[in-house]
Amino acid sequence: MEMVELTIQKRDGTGKGAAGRLRRAGHVPAVLYGVGTPESIAVSPRDVLRLIHGHEGSTRLLKVAFPGSSESKMAIIRDMQFDPVSENLIHVDLQEVAMDRPIQVSVAVHHVGEPVGVRENQGILEMILREVQVSCLPANIPDVLEADVSGLHINEALTVKDLVAPEGVRILNDPNQAVVMVAPPIAEEAAVPGAPTAVAGAEPEVLTERKPREAAPRARRPATRRSKWPRPSSASATQGRSIGTRVTTWASASWMGSPAASTRASPAKPVTWLRRRAGAAMRST
Repeated sequence: MEMVELTIQKRDGTGKGAAGRLRRAGHVPAVLYGVGTPESIAVSPRDVLRLIHGHEGSTRLLKVAFPGSSESKMAIIRDMQFDPVSENLIHVDLQEVAMDRPIQVSVAVHHVGEPVGVRENQGILEMILREVQVSCLPANIPDVLEADVSGLHINEALTVKDLVAPEGVRILNDPNQAVVMVAPPIAEEAAVPGAPTAVAGAEPEVLTERKPREAAPRARRPATRRSKWPRPSSASATQGRSIGTRVTTWASASWMGSPAASTRASPAKPVTWLRRRAGAAMRST
C-alpha cells in the first residue's frame, strides 16, 4: 500500500475558544491516540482533504511527524467531522497503529466489467454494498476490492463470498450479503383490456379553462320581532308632553310658594319625589 506523509502540529489550548482561534488561523483541531497517551494536535484541512481525495470509502496509511522532528509515527484517519451548514472540516481523529498488529478498516468496492443482463437485456446494475470491513496488517491494507460483474444475468447477484481478497486480508462482512445485482428493466405499462381509449381527432379537455361560477343563493334577512304595543300617534305624544309640562310647572310652583321655601334654600328633590307629586295631582283631577 502506498504510504503518504502528513505534517502535524502541537496544540496547547482546548475548548471552543481555542478551537475557534485555531480554525481562523487555517488549521483544525485533531487528536492522535492509539499506542501511547492521546495527544492534542492540529492539522491543515487542505492537506487532509488532499490525502483522501479519490480514496473515498477506503483507509490510507499515514506517516505523521512534527515539523523539524526526525521521529515519525504510523497512523490512519479513523474519523472526521464536518460542519452541517458550511460542510467544512472541523475535527480529525487519527489512530496510531503498530505495523506488526492487525487492525480493522473499511475498504471500498468497485465493480469491473459489463454484466450480460445489462448488455443483452437492458438490465439495471445496482450497487448494494460500496465498502466492506477487513482485518489485516497496516502494510497490507488494499486500496479497493474489485467485483467482477461481467457474468451476471437478470436477477442475479454477486455476494461477499465472491469477492477476491489479497493475501493476508480477511473480509469480516457476512459472506451471503449481496454486493451488486442486475435488476430487470422497467417495463412500460400495458393497456388494460376494456379500458376506454382516446378517440382519434377528439379535442382534449382544457384543464386551465375556468368554469363559470354559479350565482350563490341570496341570504334571507332574518325577521325582526315586532312589539305588541302600538306606537303612539303624534297627538298622544303631544298630549303627554303637555301633561308632563303642566305637572312639572305645578310641582315647582307649589314648592316654591310654600312658606318654608322662602325661609330656606330648596334642596334638589329626587325624580322619585316629583313622580309621586305628579301622580297625586293627576288623581285629584
